Amino acid sequence: MLEKGKIIRHNQVGTDLYEIELAAGAIVREAQPGQFIHLRVGDAYDPLLRRPLSIYDVDAEKGTMEILYRVVGKGTKLLTQLTAGEELDLMGPLGAGFSIAEGINKVCLIGGGVGIAPLVFLARRLRSKNVELCFLQGTRTRAQIVAEQRLQAWSVDHYIATQDGSCGYHGMVTDLLTDENIMQGVQFIYTCGPEPMMKAVQAWACQHHIQGELSLEEYMACGIGACLGCARKLHSQDEFYVKICKDGPVFGLHEVELYEGRTGS
Repeated sequence: MLEKGKIIRHNQVGTDLYEIELAAGAIVREAQPGQFIHLRVGDAYDPLLRRPLSIYDVDAEKGTMEILYRVVGKGTKLLTQLTAGEELDLMGPLGAGFSIAEGINKVCLIGGGVGIAPLVFLARRLRSKNVELCFLQGTRTRAQIVAEQRLQAWSVDHYIATQDGSCGYHGMVTDLLTDENIMQGVQFIYTCGPEPMMKAVQAWACQHHIQGELSLEEYMACGIGACLGCARKLHSQDEFYVKICKDGPVFGLHEVELYEGRTGS
């Protein structure tokens, strides 16, 4: 659906990271964790294409949603200049979201960089169902860590890994998978972030016979499966392509062949 979203709050929360809160009641009523919106920055045709951004969190009572984004190009740079009271042209919610596994007592959420965004909305939904969560967040440095206060408020076990050692574990977030104190009792895994990270998660889960879901980060032009710009084979030997924006962005953890060199959008 198309909706004008009014900016309620827009602030920088980390190095090149911004949160924007939008009043968009119609989209909020339909939104599921893992889905995204397609956002047009301004009324001009430069940049021409909409920007796909994961839904970071929602407040159903207020009819608002939050978007977490990283400045990576002209479109997101222009987005940083918008202020409270202005409106954005939104399309959504789009894509296939995460499934909420039934009969699961404990799950692990693993996010790298801005890939944390869809997992925070998912954490809210899972905690509303009293599912125990361990949330592993990986960033390059302390200044890129987000969502600490809300995860604490939801009684989520939150573990941080930074590559420069400025906060939490010094190293890659996937190293935490080997910590039995963290992973004990985990029955299902959700992950989003750079493909090398998710590939390591996939390998660990396969070794331990644990199912899960992942969300692919990909460039998208139309957001509805028409342009084929995000078409991809789930496995290199597959005959058919899937459309990440429509068939995904969420897929089964063991359904996708991941690549070391891909880092997403």
